[in-house]
Amino acid sequence: MELKPIHTRKIYEEIVRQIKELIGDGNLKPGDRLPSERELAERLGVSRASVREALTALAAMGVISVRPGEGTFVQTVRNGAIVEPLAMALLMDRQAAVDLFEARGVLESEAAALAARRGSKEDIEKLGEIIKEMERQLEENDLLEEETDVRFHLIIAEAAHNSVLARLMYTVSETMRQVLRDSRRRLYEAPGNSEKLLEQHRLIYQAIASRDGRAARRAMSRHLHFVIRELKRER
Repeated sequence: MELKPIHTRKIYEEIVRQIKELIGDGNLKPGDRLPSERELAERLGVSRASVREALTALAAMGVISVRPGEGTFVQTVRNGAIVEPLAMALLMDRQAAVDLFEARGVLESEAAALAARRGSKEDIEKLGEIIKEMERQLEENDLLEEETDVRFHLIIAEAAHNSVLARLMYTVSETMRQVLRDSRRRLYEAPGNSEKLLEQHRLIYQAIASRDGRAARRAMSRHLHFVIRELKRER
């Protein structure tokens, strides 16, 4: 895989262009694992922050997927024509925090309802394990970890068993992690919020496990409205 040193103002855009070009030329194929963030930064001659921003943009476009503990991989199926314009617009507009959460609320409330009806036994077991992990984090550190929260919501999107909805949710989630990084950190750190968030996630899980689509939709909607209110206080 050949990567060229970068000399441009918008460094992350050039990284995005090079990786997309490698995929288009067939030098990177669906399922291939990308080099680590540090290795990419060294080979491109840029900072790790620029690489991280580029990878976030590529993930939001649906070009790559990030698997915690495994690495970053070229997506097997790409619906970039649908999600790429949305992802790039949101990445450029840093003032869209509340709008982004409202859009997520529309998607994810329905995803929770679908997950309650369609989720497999394995899907529900995964959600249960994440709730246990959240409980451990709160007990040990008095704080929930963002990565665990994100995984919970993405598993719900997958449990809905609708490929387009899952892709849209992944796009929104990855974009949100980029544009709301500081706001989300403050959300978790605010006194009492981790306890409230855990209880909200627990109610969502219980509704999905009980196969109650209405309750799942309602629990998810209430959870996201709470997050929106907290984000508005931070602005």
